[in-house]
Amino acid sequence: MSGVRRVAMRAPIALTLAMSFAGLVAIAVGLGRDPARIWTSLLVDGFYVLSLALGGMLFIAVQHLSGAAWSAGMRRVAEAMMATLPVAAVMMLALFFGRGSLYAWAAAAPAHESAGLASAYFAVPFVFARMAFFLMLWMVFARLMRRASSHQDTSADPIHHRRMVRYSAIFVVVFACSFSLASIDWLLTLDPRWTSTMYAVYVFSGVLVEGVAAVTLVVVLLHEHGHLADVVNANHLHDLGKLLLAFTTFWAYIWLSQYLLIWYSNLPEEAGHYVVRTGSGWLPLFAVNFLVNWLVPFCLLLPRVSKRSPSMLKWVAVLVLIGRWLDIYLLVSPQTMKAPAVGLLELSIAVAYGGLVWHAVSSALERRPLVVEHDPHLFDCLQHQQ
Repeated sequence: MSGVRRVAMRAPIALTLAMSFAGLVAIAVGLGRDPARIWTSLLVDGFYVLSLALGGMLFIAVQHLSGAAWSAGMRRVAEAMMATLPVAAVMMLALFFGRGSLYAWAAAAPAHESAGLASAYFAVPFVFARMAFFLMLWMVFARLMRRASSHQDTSADPIHHRRMVRYSAIFVVVFACSFSLASIDWLLTLDPRWTSTMYAVYVFSGVLVEGVAAVTLVVVLLHEHGHLADVVNANHLHDLGKLLLAFTTFWAYIWLSQYLLIWYSNLPEEAGHYVVRTGSGWLPLFAVNFLVNWLVPFCLLLPRVSKRSPSMLKWVAVLVLIGRWLDIYLLVSPQTMKAPAVGLLELSIAVAYGGLVWHAVSSALERRPLVVEHDPHLFDCLQHQQ
């Protein structure tokens, strides 16, 4: 089966180094001119890469817990996305050095006490200790899941599949608790005066959408180059399209629900979040965010033929991934900058991060066969029909 072969798609090391060097230059120049702008970009891009890795883990966990057979031939793509987790961990922990430009709790004691934050919980060492703990916890689960999957390449013992299901069950419970706390620490506290009971669910929905979009894009690219020709057909692409349509709509539902609840109550401590984002300068991005993350993908993916078209799926996935970056940018930037700034500095840093992600994912895909050879659902996957 040609789809089982390893794939050679690693980014040239010279190109990766060049992209990384461009990012380092941009960071060095930006820190000297506008530190808040650079640390904002580092938080946005770091959380984006982290969401990519966690999205891959969630995709794997959901497929195993639901007993889905159709996705057995593409799970290695989601597993490869987990390889970006160590990269994302370094990116996020580096924010320790720019905490003063981002977070109120990193200021002197009187400042964050007047903002209503508990000084003990948001003491700088405790916050970054929690960050390190959450990242380490997720990396442990990623390693366990990847190791159990690797064993299936050499052994047909069903215990390896049962372990994957067990790890997935534990992971989703741990993730629900840890990610809720992490999203508050890393994003919500950018504005210490604002609170939302739907915030963690909103950020989670974005992670889920980003994971499905990334898996869809990589699977389509591999399929177009013949690497998964014997494993993935139009029926599998149709299911990926349905997932992308469903989860972008789920994100839009949470987005609209949070907005309407705050608009209706019109409490000053809540409405301020949206007053800033719908004010001068930010309003166009606020509107575009909803368009690229839901309305355009919804209209494009609604017809059945679109969900079975590799070309359409590819470009919708690219659009959604761009939209995910914009959504995170709008969560972060209005609290750290007076006006939007998306220029050469942001582009250079994003390119550098993209190069690292490309290298990590492609290297992970090269190390193992593209399809788990003894997955108990593989036969049903190959026979999958709509």
